[in-house]
Amino acid sequence: MRSEFVHLHLHTQYSLLDGANQLTPLFQQVKDYGMPAVAMTDHGNLFGAIDFYQKAKNHDIKPIIGCEAYMAPGSRSQKSGHTAHTEYYHLILLATNQVGYHNLIKLSSKAYLEGFYYKPRMDKELLQEHHEGLIALSGCLSGEVPQLIGQHDLESAMHVADEYRSIFGKDHYFLEVQANGLEQQQIANGGLMEIHKKLGIPLVGTNDCHYLTKRDARPHEIMLCLQTGKTLKDPNRMKFDTDQLYVKSMEEMVAEFAEFPRAVLNTTQVAEQCDLSLEFGATYLPDYHVPEGQTHNSYLQHLSEEGLRERLRERPTSIPLEAYQHRLTTELAVLNAMGYAGYFLVVWDIINFARSRKIPVGPGRGSAAGSLVAYALRITDLDPLAYNLLFERFLNPERVSMPDIDMDFCMDRRGEVINYVIEKYGEAHVCQIITFGTLGAKAAIRDVGRVMDFPYAEVDKVAKLVPTQLNITLKDALKQEPRLQELVDGEAGMKELMDTAMALEGLARHASTHAAGVVISQKPLMDHVPLYKTSNDEIVTQYTMTDLEKVGLVKFDFLGLKTLTMIHDAVRLVHASQSAEAQLDIQNLSLDDPNTFALLSSGKTTGIFQLESSGMRNLLVKIKPETFEDLIAILALYRPGPLESGMVDDFIKRKRDPSQIVYEPPQVEPILKETYGVIVYQEQVMAITNQLAGFSLGQADLLRRAMGKKKHDEMAKQKALFISGGKEKGIAEKLAEKIFDQMAFFAGYGFNKSHSAAYALVTYQTAYLKAHYPTEFMAALLTSEMGNTDKMVGYFSECRELGLDILPPDANHSLKNFSVVPEGIRFGLAAIKNVGESAVDIVLEARDQDGTFNSFVDFCCRLDSQKVNKRVLEGLIKVGAFDSMGTTRASLFAILDQAMEHASTVQRNKREGQTSLFDLTPENISPEEDNSFGFSIPDRPEWSQNELLQHERELTGFYITDHPLNRHRMAIAHFSTCSTQGLREIKEEREVKLCGVISSIKITTTKKGNRMAYVQLEDLQGTVEAIIFPETFKNHESMLTPDSVIRLTGSVDLMDNGARIKATRVELLPQLECETVKHVTLQIHEQDVLPNHMLDLKHIFERYPGPTPISLAFHLKSNLTTNLPKLPNIGISPTPDFLEEVEHLLGASTVAFH
Repeated sequence: MRSEFVHLHLHTQYSLLDGANQLTPLFQQVKDYGMPAVAMTDHGNLFGAIDFYQKAKNHDIKPIIGCEAYMAPGSRSQKSGHTAHTEYYHLILLATNQVGYHNLIKLSSKAYLEGFYYKPRMDKELLQEHHEGLIALSGCLSGEVPQLIGQHDLESAMHVADEYRSIFGKDHYFLEVQANGLEQQQIANGGLMEIHKKLGIPLVGTNDCHYLTKRDARPHEIMLCLQTGKTLKDPNRMKFDTDQLYVKSMEEMVAEFAEFPRAVLNTTQVAEQCDLSLEFGATYLPDYHVPEGQTHNSYLQHLSEEGLRERLRERPTSIPLEAYQHRLTTELAVLNAMGYAGYFLVVWDIINFARSRKIPVGPGRGSAAGSLVAYALRITDLDPLAYNLLFERFLNPERVSMPDIDMDFCMDRRGEVINYVIEKYGEAHVCQIITFGTLGAKAAIRDVGRVMDFPYAEVDKVAKLVPTQLNITLKDALKQEPRLQELVDGEAGMKELMDTAMALEGLARHASTHAAGVVISQKPLMDHVPLYKTSNDEIVTQYTMTDLEKVGLVKFDFLGLKTLTMIHDAVRLVHASQSAEAQLDIQNLSLDDPNTFALLSSGKTTGIFQLESSGMRNLLVKIKPETFEDLIAILALYRPGPLESGMVDDFIKRKRDPSQIVYEPPQVEPILKETYGVIVYQEQVMAITNQLAGFSLGQADLLRRAMGKKKHDEMAKQKALFISGGKEKGIAEKLAEKIFDQMAFFAGYGFNKSHSAAYALVTYQTAYLKAHYPTEFMAALLTSEMGNTDKMVGYFSECRELGLDILPPDANHSLKNFSVVPEGIRFGLAAIKNVGESAVDIVLEARDQDGTFNSFVDFCCRLDSQKVNKRVLEGLIKVGAFDSMGTTRASLFAILDQAMEHASTVQRNKREGQTSLFDLTPENISPEEDNSFGFSIPDRPEWSQNELLQHERELTGFYITDHPLNRHRMAIAHFSTCSTQGLREIKEEREVKLCGVISSIKITTTKKGNRMAYVQLEDLQGTVEAIIFPETFKNHESMLTPDSVIRLTGSVDLMDNGARIKATRVELLPQLECETVKHVTLQIHEQDVLPNHMLDLKHIFERYPGPTPISLAFHLKSNLTTNLPKLPNIGISPTPDFLEEVEHLLGASTVAFH
């Protein structure tokens, strides 16, 4: 039976968090209903157009590409009004052909770029300009015509309907009636029927489908709450007052529109008019202009040959020149045949620009490192012949696909490179790319649980049972984890939670900008793809990276790699201390440096690219890399597959004991020697197939892909070919079968050697810097991580391990970032909160122009108080930026207002040409007032150590001059079972004891009215969040204050982005120490002791009485030490306050606990 109805108003998941129709189930249902076509009309966008078109075709359904447009009430450029919903109307637009499709692209793009106000709006002027090839429907209740009908203004509604008809033409504008059970809709339908009768504009019936079946109304309601951040209990949440907006069958629609039979039939008439045909397969490379007389092919050959000669001159090699020439000729032939010479020239030009501007560029990433042409053009920086990297792994002549060269640039200057591309090819031809965040399995459970008001602990328990596996679905999770199925089966609420989460899983949640992708086109982008404006006002494509490739556009990845910035900064710091002739050349390091490999083998790789995790450090200690090839292998092996399969254990055993290495047959030895007989790389699979079975490297790549994807039918065919090829090479059938099976096993875990090798170079460079220039390396590393408190804490700890002092900021010596000074690493001024970059620039400029500041008042008088204001000065005082000027922080803070007022007077007098008495008679200035413009600062006692540290942390996020945990180091080692650094390696729910200082606390109230808290706990390695649930909070509330030093007992809670602790007990660490300290010794140095100190010490003992005995050790100037036995009749309580007072009197590290 021929279908009498087609859905022309339908929202897919690309109506973000409004439409819930996922494409494959949608097309299956439409096909089951016998409908020949279906339309996609997402809100204001064409995000899913290509995906929708191709999937519809695959289901033998005619795709109708459309959009539910937002219409501005007047001009799209008029952006006034305060209520979002009054600033636009809805209108359905459908493309009938290619012209209409391209007009739809332009309308959607201009709506975002020119008319965005709450929503992407177009206007009638734009419709007039781009109406050809489009059919319009009057829209839902938010359409302009239905709105006027609802306002009882039928005359205006008729006028507007006639206006739309005159824009689109007869038979291209329809009045849209709906049957959704809403009273307002019945009123609108009556008015639309009146207009139809009077003006003859045809009717069309739609259902404004937002979800697939009637039972999906509930998940859709929850999805709307996700969009608006509400819960189901919120009476003011956005919701639809009907459950009828699903994809109904033809029979249901015919019954619904019994009074409008022609409206149903007209849907098929519209569908017949829509006959859009899109072509795929063509490629529109950007046009690189070559010098006159050259073609793309000839110019690429010229640059490659010249570049290779230069490379071999710079880096001599024992590999014959003929091998390079043959490889270069082969690669160029493939590139020319595939038509990719222009692509390489574009990439070369971009990289060449970056290098010419001294913008740090990475050595390459991915399989492109296997191309000699890329190496010759300096697109990559690793000789592929020296490391047996294969071009066919990058570009297979037997499988035509676009090359994909990812480019790494210094994070800070990546924008300069993108701007160059925009200037070269034109703003209309260059754009960043959209990406969509989707609801993953765990996220769907957590989000749905929140909307449905489930207790956090219950939702967390369910989410935690979903296996941590890439792209796992809830359906698979239920099969893999019996406890999850039991939980769902055992409770109705949990079943509803899971069913709803499964209904919403995989839906597109939000649009954002792809981290690296940039598209460059020959023609203006709007000729190919619709454009979108993000909430940050970035212009990006409406099509994803995958869909852009389908329509023939080429993506280039511009990645910002922070490590390149850090390496560049470290090298700059090294150069500052070297003579010109001894300058470090980081690009041409010797790759066999013993100190570097000693560092790597020790596992002390904090800050080293790719090697920071505790698991990786353990692997380094086990493998003990001795060559660059070992380092390449380590980066390839540290992945779940190789670690779980036994590959890593085999590698370690064979490296340690060469007698365990077996090459079978002997022909594989040259291929597997560098990895001790273990197949580690995909390129090794290709080389074995090539050598033993006579496959071309292109065929070998196809086999490698089949093995990696476990395509069993394809593998069976390839196995037969391999055995047959092996026979011809003298390999027995059984041995050939065994080798094939071994390769198939390893190929599942094998890694792309080209990528591993390129990144190993960056790893090696960072390790070399740390091994030879630790101060410069750590200074650059700290600068690169400014703002990341967790990492900075760990790096400060690493500096202490390396014996490097971190010096506080100094108004006379600090630069903007962390800098190297003879005493260690100086804190940068830019890292101080409340100071600001402009104030820092002013301080540095004043210092450069007129020299260092002689005093605090000199500082105030020389700088503009409007820009370096009180807030800035307070921050600088609190972090110790004026300590070197000989005045306590407490003294400066006390007279700040008077000093600023005095400085203001001095500056005003200078501006007015007046000279003060003190300027005229310098002999009248006392030594204390010298360089202070006649202003003296009374000396006040310094703040306590605790106050100093609190201020430092408040202004920088860190403790600088000391750490409150330093005095507890021995106790921490004794009382804790782990540090923050190792938490991620501990199993879920395992109990841990962690000592640290509370850096912040957020107290909140549960729905039951109980108080609980989220605590940030910092130890000497990093920070971790701890959840203090109500019962624990109630029992330990008095201890939970900022700066408390505590021991936390709790269970590990592994999250997607790290670990946290669910606390069960809180104890004060000093109290634990007091209970366990048996004896205290004071180390007294003769040169540091004043006559009154012993009396002061006696008073301290009296203030802290207790049971712990105390003894004294006198260190005399003659290098003699005299130990006095424990003091008679004196006992103390070894509290932190006691420790602070003693060390304030006698100096740091004078107290020893036993």
